[in-house]
Amino acid sequence: MTETIGLSSIAGVAVGAASCYFWLKSSTRSRFSYMELESKAKAKAIEHEAEQLLESSKVKIKANEIEQEREYQKRLSQLEERQRSLVLEQKEIGAEKKRIEEKRKSLKRKERNLEKLEQKKQAVISEAIEKIEQAASLTQEEAKAYILQKVEEQSRADVANIVRKYEQEAKEEGEKKANYILAQATTRYAGEFAGERLINTITLPSDEHKGRIIGKEGRNIKSLEMLLGVDIIIDETPGVIVVSSFNLYRRAIATRVIEILVEDGRIHPARIEEVHEKVQKEFEQKTFEEGESIVIDLGLYPMAEELMRLLGRLKYRASYGQNALAHTLEVANLAKVMAANMGGDEKLALRAGLLHDIGKALTQEHGGSHVELGVELCRKYHEHPTVINAIYAHHGYEEPDSVESAAVCAADKLSAARPGARREVLESFTKRVEEIEEIATAKECVTSAYAINAGREIRVFVNADKISDSESVLLSKEIAKEIEEKVQYPGAIKVNVIRETRAAAYAK
Repeated sequence: MTETIGLSSIAGVAVGAASCYFWLKSSTRSRFSYMELESKAKAKAIEHEAEQLLESSKVKIKANEIEQEREYQKRLSQLEERQRSLVLEQKEIGAEKKRIEEKRKSLKRKERNLEKLEQKKQAVISEAIEKIEQAASLTQEEAKAYILQKVEEQSRADVANIVRKYEQEAKEEGEKKANYILAQATTRYAGEFAGERLINTITLPSDEHKGRIIGKEGRNIKSLEMLLGVDIIIDETPGVIVVSSFNLYRRAIATRVIEILVEDGRIHPARIEEVHEKVQKEFEQKTFEEGESIVIDLGLYPMAEELMRLLGRLKYRASYGQNALAHTLEVANLAKVMAANMGGDEKLALRAGLLHDIGKALTQEHGGSHVELGVELCRKYHEHPTVINAIYAHHGYEEPDSVESAAVCAADKLSAARPGARREVLESFTKRVEEIEEIATAKECVTSAYAINAGREIRVFVNADKISDSESVLLSKEIAKEIEEKVQYPGAIKVNVIRETRAAAYAK
């Protein structure tokens, strides 16, 4: 019984195992079949997608081919149109060449005709000249010289008339402009002027001080005159002594030294030297401060200290009685206004005017020309070339090379020539007047000449039978030019040529 149950159990197990085996086998087969079907479906889908992409690419390629064909046709039509245009232009160029060739041939024919006409004209002229020579008994050269002489005489009168006309117009316009500029300059600047004397008078507390100044055996006065470089005049005039010198700077120092000595009461050679040294230092400092103040007030700072010191010393320098510093300031301010009216650099003109006579501060000690001394100073301290040119030009050493230099020259003449500015030396004035009259009387046809108005005008009388009114204009210009070249003078000289014709008859 037990064995039967065991066998049946084993058989059951075997049957179950067999069933499981067959189930697993069938299940694996169905699973592999499903995967195969799924792969085939995916392959078909990929194939279908590839076919669609291929079909889309074919469509795009076809569209590009159509577009390229259209572009090609368009370019081809443009080229054909350009070719037709070039053909038309070529035809027009050919026609133009043909017309030019025809014109060239026509011009050649005209040129040949003109040459023939010129030959005929020359032949006619030669024939006419021969007939004129026979009739006039003159050769061609003689006739030409005669005609040229007559033409020259007539042209001289015509030129004189033209010169007179335009000179009058230019003179009127120039006078208007010059008067305007000078009026503007002089109204904007009111200059002060001073005439310096040759002596200073010192008032003494009593005549007793005269003896002290003279000293024992004249030692004090000798020390004063030797040290100060002045003449001390002590006469019978009560309560005063006189200090005399052409050098204003020395005279001012001497006056101050004597005033200090008189106030102090101690007057002897050692004290004189001590006071002189002190006053000299004070004056050096004072002149520097005055020069510096002028430069700052005019807006020209910075400037070399030496130049500012010499500017201050110009206060103690005079030329023909005109104070050099006052003249310098006049010139500087007038030049500034003139330059501004003429479109120049007014600050540069102001600087050039201020330094144009700087050399005068050294001429009394060093001698020589103030122009050369001034140029040497300004070059040493690297002043502007226009300043150098203005120093040279205001006395004619060079021509002005700028508006600023010309303004300085004009302002210098204006400041020096104005009434009351300077004292004229009689001898030089007389000599200048004689030179002007001699230049005028040396001219042909001049009967007499007289310098008037303090030498600023000359009246020239001419023979009316030998010179015409128009030629008198040329004569006045010739005399004026020669005066400019040969005579030194301030300002301007007016030349008047007077021609008069008188007719007289007697009734009997």
